[in-house]
Amino acid sequence: MAFRMVGRGLRYLKSPPLFQGKSLAEKFVAAVGNRNMSQEKPISRFPVPNMDTLPEDMQERMKEVEEKGGFLPNVFKVLAHRPDEFRAFFMYYDALMLKEGNLTKAEKEMIVVATSSANSCMYCIVAHGALLRIYSKNPLLGDQITANWHSADLTEREKAIIQFAMRVCRSETIEDEHIAALEKHGLNTEDAWDVGTIAGLFALSNRMAHLTNMRPNEEFYSMGRVKKEK
Repeated sequence: MAFRMVGRGLRYLKSPPLFQGKSLAEKFVAAVGNRNMSQEKPISRFPVPNMDTLPEDMQERMKEVEEKGGFLPNVFKVLAHRPDEFRAFFMYYDALMLKEGNLTKAEKEMIVVATSSANSCMYCIVAHGALLRIYSKNPLLGDQITANWHSADLTEREKAIIQFAMRVCRSETIEDEHIAALEKHGLNTEDAWDVGTIAGLFALSNRMAHLTNMRPNEEFYSMGRVKKEK
């Protein structure tokens, strides 16, 4: 089935004028990816409130995100079902993911993608795989980590970070030796806290995505894969 779909997609690549001036990657996304993703499905099995009915602080947050990124990720829409929990989740998210520290933005996203893959969370794999491609400037890394982080093109430091995160993800006992393994790569106990709490927060996020049947935005699929037209 997959091979027939790819074959049909490749035949579409030859058809002008829709694909004139586009790279091969852009043509493939247009011919195969967009056709497959065009079937609209509910983004949650729970009620999704209209933005204009939400408290003002939530509206402002959502509008700011949409203006900055060009679209509003569905996680904001879905979690808006419960405003107090929405605020609590994103406050913790900001505290972990936006603060300056020893972990890079790409390393944080590696933790999210690896642990979300272990938890089979489609939303977080797709959404944070896109952010990882952007922050790492590597269009392959997110897919590699999703499939098998052990075989991904990672540095020894990155492998140590993900290995520690996976212990937290699997609720395995954390010993001093595991933190010592991070210290060999220039990371300290505070960094270990950050790695663990990111894995912990996204364990919650993964389970909420499963509970709500949250669907990723189509925009995420091509982010960081093809160059934007100027």
